[in-house]
Amino acid sequence: MLSQQYQQQRRKFAAAFLALIFILAAVDTAEAGKKEKPEKKVKKSDCGEWQWSVCVPTSGDCGLGTREGTRTGAECKQTMKTQRCKIPCNWKKQFGAECKYQFQAWGECDLNTALKTRTGSLKRALHNADCQKTVTISKPCGKLTKPKPQAESKKKKKEGKKQEKMLD
Repeated sequence: MLSQQYQQQRRKFAAAFLALIFILAAVDTAEAGKKEKPEKKVKKSDCGEWQWSVCVPTSGDCGLGTREGTRTGAECKQTMKTQRCKIPCNWKKQFGAECKYQFQAWGECDLNTALKTRTGSLKRALHNADCQKTVTISKPCGKLTKPKPQAESKKKKKEGKKQEKMLD
């Protein structure tokens, strides 16, 4: 009885050992079958950098549009292409649709010209646009009015209502 159990254990061990060897052989063969990919050849191109035109809106002064790009080179497959672009509608178009400026606060009203001015420094230029570093804009002086103290009157109304509720 003891020898039969011993023989069964030996058979199980031998089967497990053979299975392990079989699995290792299969993995080794699979790895050997994989080909090492040669590194991609780096092409040295005679093509120049893309030069992009300004964005031309499809309709109106802003929104979606297109721009054309060109490049030079003897062996370039593609020398022209068109790209979609967008001109934000809130940008100051008088300075170029592709130039974004950070503006200072409006200055005091000049009584001689009845204009107030402010300057802006270049914040961002899209697609290498030719933008001025600083720009100045003017607008007519508005009527000088005192701001209405609405916040104070609303507070007083709320406080009055609270007091009424407390009395009830």
